[in-house]
Amino acid sequence: MEVTEQLKRTPLYAAHVALGAKMVPFGGWEMPVVYGGILEEHAAVREKVGLFDVSHMGQVLAAGPNAERVLNHLFTNDVRKMALGQAQYTLMCNDRGGVIDDLIVYRMEPSLYLIVVNASHIESDFEWMNCRANAAVVLENESDKTAMLALQGPNAPQFLTVAADIPHFYIAPKQVFGIECRVARTGYTGEDGFEILCDAGDATTLWEELLKRGQTFGIRPCGLGARDTLRLEMCYPLNGNDMTEDTTPLEAGLGKFVSFDKGEFVGRETLLEQKEQGTHRKLVAFKMTEKSPPPRSHYPITTTGTEACATGTTASRDACATRRIGEITSGTQSPTLGVGIGMGYVEAKSAAPGSKIGIEIRGKTYAAIIEKKPLLKRNL
Repeated sequence: MEVTEQLKRTPLYAAHVALGAKMVPFGGWEMPVVYGGILEEHAAVREKVGLFDVSHMGQVLAAGPNAERVLNHLFTNDVRKMALGQAQYTLMCNDRGGVIDDLIVYRMEPSLYLIVVNASHIESDFEWMNCRANAAVVLENESDKTAMLALQGPNAPQFLTVAADIPHFYIAPKQVFGIECRVARTGYTGEDGFEILCDAGDATTLWEELLKRGQTFGIRPCGLGARDTLRLEMCYPLNGNDMTEDTTPLEAGLGKFVSFDKGEFVGRETLLEQKEQGTHRKLVAFKMTEKSPPPRSHYPITTTGTEACATGTTASRDACATRRIGEITSGTQSPTLGVGIGMGYVEAKSAAPGSKIGIEIRGKTYAAIIEKKPLLKRNL
């Protein structure tokens, strides 16, 4: 008899269903993928303001006199550089330098940190951190007690004026419509905005108040579909797609979040070797240069063969056939740019921006070009 996995639900599940959201499995959760349409929701975030339920993300508190030292050993970035209230993007690697998870760490107090982890890694991340902590560090999984909403878009600061004084990549306690919250000026869309954490019991009230009061500012509820197209235009990697335990931060182009000068940390030996010798592959961004179906994960990335074919010699004609050099990890049709875009790993020697490549889609190869990240340029 086949056993069906029981999907988790956020405190806002009933609110999503009431709004007519299409619910889908995602990282062990039943989440809204779209309400009215991905294009409309994407446009709302780029032009006005959108509201996401991201309560499936995990929240872990780390406290104690050794918290800074332990987290600095577990994570690639340098926790010591964080000011009070500051956020930091970082990665947690295995002993081989492979990415277990990418995280946002907030320094709430001198010896108290809030760590936001990906939904499918909540239990495994917590266990990994606990196994490497010590008696002077207390780790607490707050995920089931906490809801998290993302208010994103250029109108977000005008709407949520109570939080407009929070600097980018900082967090502060705020009352939002009378509800005690932690509000961070962070996000996953490339637009200005906030991520709001509150008690799970207050989630529905906060969600409904934001949607009601945000009408003047053009607010729309947004699902995972728009979240994916938004993040991909900005080339923000998705854990499980663009990085796994078999890929390193340096291969993923995230070397600036690896602090080698801070001393020992998990995975440092492999990462230092890659820094000194280079990686065999790199995560690149690309856009299609001819009309094609949308590029998707696992589609092959190839050479074009164009230059060899142009000479017409027998030897070059033999080399004219395309050669596979990599694979797409994330792909979509960009609503803003109007073309197919994506990211994928290719051989390091073929990874330079401006390089022409092919994308094999349903047995046919379409022309594309490697671009410098991000694909969509923003001012933030």
